[in-house]
Amino acid sequence: MHTTPATAHPETDVVVVVGEALIDIIETAAGPVEFPGGSGMNVAFGVGRLGISTTLITALGSDERGKTIRNHLHSAGVRLHAGVEHLKRTSTARALLDGSGSAEYAFDLEWSLPDISPTFLPKVLHTGSLASFLEPGATQVRSLLELFSGHCLITYDPNIRQALLGSHAEALTTFERTVPFATVVKLSAEDAWWLYPGRQPRDIASRLLKLGAELAIITDGSAGSYLRSNTAETDVPAPQVAVKDTVGAGDSYMASLIAGLLDEPEADFGYGRLARLGTSASLAAAITVGRHGANPPTRAELNASLELVQTSRKCSDD
Repeated sequence: MHTTPATAHPETDVVVVVGEALIDIIETAAGPVEFPGGSGMNVAFGVGRLGISTTLITALGSDERGKTIRNHLHSAGVRLHAGVEHLKRTSTARALLDGSGSAEYAFDLEWSLPDISPTFLPKVLHTGSLASFLEPGATQVRSLLELFSGHCLITYDPNIRQALLGSHAEALTTFERTVPFATVVKLSAEDAWWLYPGRQPRDIASRLLKLGAELAIITDGSAGSYLRSNTAETDVPAPQVAVKDTVGAGDSYMASLIAGLLDEPEADFGYGRLARLGTSASLAAAITVGRHGANPPTRAELNASLELVQTSRKCSDD
């Protein structure tokens, strides 16, 4: 039986993100450059940039890198949950970019959470990536998901980092133990094929729905995204864009998806809503890959892109 979490101060109950925050160290021709990163941090920052009140539950050190992350989040209006600065040092991920701008990472990461006695009830609770796999924090994350399941929307993106996980069987078991708590599950195509080798996106999405998700999404970069619910499905093309790098693209997609869920909180997952969610999220990702680093759009930038799409469609119809 679930116990309903108490409603807290209204400024903290719109979106709560639980996930890792770290410093991305990107190797460039001029030497290494450091940026705030981590999937959880990126999603929280992206949601905050879209003008939505957001709190991040994470793990930081009280060092200069931790200060950099705090300042970065503050610039988007994102708050940190009490007690998050409990590590000896802030975690890092060294990103190596290939010729296409895609990144591979080498991590120096510790993941544990402070003691949390939830006194909030968000409209959306998001988690994913290393936060849902690495112990001891992963067990704490699942306890939060169980507590909030059925009381708010829960979104989940596993954002697989193979180098830090155990065996495939262990990772799949952890993933499938987490999915039933989630309302919406998003997988990149790479993650989907790693978790379910040899299976097609539609079959994988169907598996996620059978596990208990209400909406399953598989994104495939420039090939677009596939969204499926129990009542509808659609393929959404990705906008054409000159790619600078793909850092943070999936997290920008996720942040826009959360914003879209909040825009229509009572709607079902019919075809029209799936198309709107997928279009907006794809545009957010396209804006992000068109510039360097995990630099998601503001609400004004995303709205301007949506208006261009709508105008283009209207002209085509005419």
